Amino acid sequence: MGWFDSWTGSSSTGGDPLEKLDPKLREFLQREAPVKYDHAQSPHQPTSPTTQEHTQSHAAAAPPASSEPAQQQQQQQQQQQQQPAVPPQSLYQDGRYAHLWKNYKPQSQVEAETKSDHEKLMDVLEAYKERKAEIGKAALENCALEQVDWTECMKSGSVTARMTMCRDAVRKFERCYTIQNRFLKALGYLSVQDRSPEVEEDIQMHADRLYHRLMEQEDAVELAKKEGKPVPKFDPLIAKPIVRIADPEQDITLSPQLQQKLKEQLEKVPEEERHAEEEAIKAELRAKAEVAARVQDIWAQQAREKEERKKEGKLTLGDRVSSLFGW
Repeated sequence: MGWFDSWTGSSSTGGDPLEKLDPKLREFLQREAPVKYDHAQSPHQPTSPTTQEHTQSHAAAAPPASSEPAQQQQQQQQQQQQQPAVPPQSLYQDGRYAHLWKNYKPQSQVEAETKSDHEKLMDVLEAYKERKAEIGKAALENCALEQVDWTECMKSGSVTARMTMCRDAVRKFERCYTIQNRFLKALGYLSVQDRSPEVEEDIQMHADRLYHRLMEQEDAVELAKKEGKPVPKFDPLIAKPIVRIADPEQDITLSPQLQQKLKEQLEKVPEEERHAEEEAIKAELRAKAEVAARVQDIWAQQAREKEERKKEGKLTLGDRVSSLFGW
């Protein structure tokens, strides 16, 4: 009796639920089941010849197990390649709702495409002005201690200092601001677009270190003069240009007039600061040259678009007016 055998555990099936099934049905279930059923036979149960033959035939018909993971990986890779890419603005990066993002454009791209030529030129000029303002702001941050000394002098300084409007503190602060501004330009602060803020912060901190090193060198020179010792010689703080040009042909070439102007400007600077001042001036000239190149690109693109409209016979009123003035 089946129910008695199930209680006593003496069933002839040996715990195999597929034993009483038809061999063809059992083979179909084993082949189509997502989880392969592997029956571990007990050592005291002999294996019948029919079962051995069926197992051998099934093992011969079944593909090797090692090839299944490779096939699954290939299928996953094909599915990933077939999945359409979605922009980073989507919350589902697995490809869901990709058809909704098919014609998506970021707001910055839409604004850039709809800007007029005048707005593009203004953006270039505003970026140049903003860079100069950010350099000045960074120089003020590096001269915070000098600014605090100036403020404290105005509030609680000596009578003599307040009568002279804290002239010494003001000169110290102005010199710090000038030198920090010079170092920041020479080191290439904000000279590369889309550079990480960490790199810009490192440049700002390095400029502050160079300033304090310059102050230490000046103190050493003054001390040597007071003691009648030889004046020590120091290497330039900025030995080589920090901002390197990838293509040497794109580097700036100074005209004779600019070279004479640069020479006259460097003569007004102390000798230990001339190298940094020269690098700062060259960095500023490179920035101006970059702005001029971007403006030229905008004008060239404007001329190409105008020529295309002329070929298509779609000249606008602005095009006709500009042609009258030779623009």
